[in-house]
Amino acid sequence: MKPSGAAGRKGPWWIVGAAGAFFLTKLKALFPLLKMGSVGGAVLTMLVSVWAYALVAPLELAVGVVILVLVHEMGHVAAARIKKLPTSAPIFIPLVGAIVNMKRHPRDAATEAYIALGGPLLGSAGAALVFLLGEKTGSPLLLAVAYIGFLFNLVNLLPVFPLDGGKITGALSRKLWPAGLLLSLLLIVLFRWYWFLAPWGWLAWDWYSKWRASKGNRPIRSTWATFEVPVPEGASFAPGSEEGASGRPLNYTTYSELDGKQKVYLQWAEVGLKGRMALPGQGLIAGVQIVRMDRLRKFTGLYRVIRCRVDYTEYENDEYYTIPARSRRGISILYALLVLCLALLVYTSSRQGLSG
Repeated sequence: MKPSGAAGRKGPWWIVGAAGAFFLTKLKALFPLLKMGSVGGAVLTMLVSVWAYALVAPLELAVGVVILVLVHEMGHVAAARIKKLPTSAPIFIPLVGAIVNMKRHPRDAATEAYIALGGPLLGSAGAALVFLLGEKTGSPLLLAVAYIGFLFNLVNLLPVFPLDGGKITGALSRKLWPAGLLLSLLLIVLFRWYWFLAPWGWLAWDWYSKWRASKGNRPIRSTWATFEVPVPEGASFAPGSEEGASGRPLNYTTYSELDGKQKVYLQWAEVGLKGRMALPGQGLIAGVQIVRMDRLRKFTGLYRVIRCRVDYTEYENDEYYTIPARSRRGISILYALLVLCLALLVYTSSRQGLSG
């Protein structure tokens, strides 16, 4: 079905671009709502996704697709619960899919693969149920929803990290990831899914960075944070002391919490600075220092505004990917069967839609 009116004249690419631009401009405003509660964030982003899909497809189809995406994500949640790993509720990304955040990292790649398999398994089962209902009732809408559901789960099984297929094949061999990147690029060009070129480029760069790191070329990365430290009344604050603080190394300790997130605790006892910073991922600390220090007068008094920087190299534990041969065989068999079944279902449902 082609959109009518002005939207139809401008074409679906303009609509997709406009939807993406609108979502990006409103993303900052959505963050407070997402933090209100995981369920509230899931409902809100579901509605936004339905709205985005409805710009390029009938509303009924948009609702059906988003429901099947939800079923897929609940498969991940169920698998994580079986492994006793807490998760967030799904957060939907318009025109892309959804994600479920792990509140604690899996202990190894086999567990990560188990959780990754849960999504396509339950998602494929949900799409199969919709397909059977469409067959029984002769509904073109249900058949279309089922086809998109099968295709969505199949694409998610591409061996590209962080797609489900990338997490699954990570337990088999990380050497499959570059092959997955080439295959996904071929599919993007073949089916003209050009809106995926930007995320594909980011994934390709991420893989290249990890590949370089595995060869010993680990670049120094940095993260920053700013702290306000009150100046005690009557304490001296010598002119020019701000400039002299730049580059000063700080004492620090680092640790990982139960959820696997690495924190850096830093301090400068002379001025009363005590702060914590979170690293984006696991890393080896190269140093902690002050970048800049300013003074700030507030109604409540005088403050030192201290901007700090943590330099680190990313750390990847190769033991994480060491799993028993029996587990590797089981994962590879299940993965291959799931890919073959979904490919057959995509073909069957597409033929059924054409004949219908």
